[in-house]
Order: sequence, then structure tokens, then C-alpha cells
Amino acid sequence: MPRHRLLALVLVATLAGCATGPAPRDASGAPAVAVDEAEVIERGMASWYGDRHHGRRTANGEAFDMNALTAAHRTLPFGTRVRVLNPANGASVVVRINDRGPYAQGRIIDLSRAAAERLGLLREGVGAVLLLPTDDARP
Repeated sequence: MPRHRLLALVLVATLAGCATGPAPRDASGAPAVAVDEAEVIERGMASWYGDRHHGRRTANGEAFDMNALTAAHRTLPFGTRVRVLNPANGASVVVRINDRGPYAQGRIIDLSRAAAERLGLLREGVGAVLLLPTDDARP
């Protein structure tokens, strides 16, 4: 066997060993996300806000930046960092609470545009999420 074919065969075998299978799915076909239920702070619907509020003052007094990873929550202390998980796609993001809200019925958190984008919620505008603690949840 010529040397270049042997090298190609070894390379293919090596790369095949690095491949991973498809992400695990639940019964509905959505990505399976392992979450310790004891750690869930809250679960419900999230929405996002952006252009209309960009630059306006938030409830803690800072200017809202739709490109920052921030959020509005009714009761979590300002400065608290919380992980927001989208169980539909497994995406998560850590946001800092800097505003109050949401004021829409049935929503638990309003995300900045940047946070919603990372979670894959921009197109739909709302989506189911879980709020989880972070290693650095300091208020």
C-alpha cells in the first residue's frame, strides 16, 4: 500500500474516532437537557425587549443596553446573576438583573435583545425558560 494511502487511512480512522453522535432527544424530539430540579429557581415564559427601550433608564438607574446580557425580573435583587436555560434547544446564558418586570401576564423574565438572541428567542419573541443559579450569583 503506498505511503500516502496509508496516511490517509490513519487520518480518516483518527477523525472518525473524534466524531460524536447526535445530541440526545426527549420523547417530543426536543434536545434533552439534564437539569437538577432542586436547583431550578423558577420556570415559565421569557420575552425580550430592545430598540424601543435602548438607552432609557432601567429600574436600577443605569441606561438599558440591548446588547448587554441583562434582564428584568419582578423580585430578584438588582445585580443578581442568573442562568437562563432554553430547554427547547439547550442554549443558556447568564444575565444580570438590572430592571423590574416583565409586566406582561404569564412571563417571568424580560431579556435584553442580546440574551434573547443567544437563547434563540428573537424570532418567536417568547419562549419557555428555566432560571438557574450561577456560581457567581452576587447581588
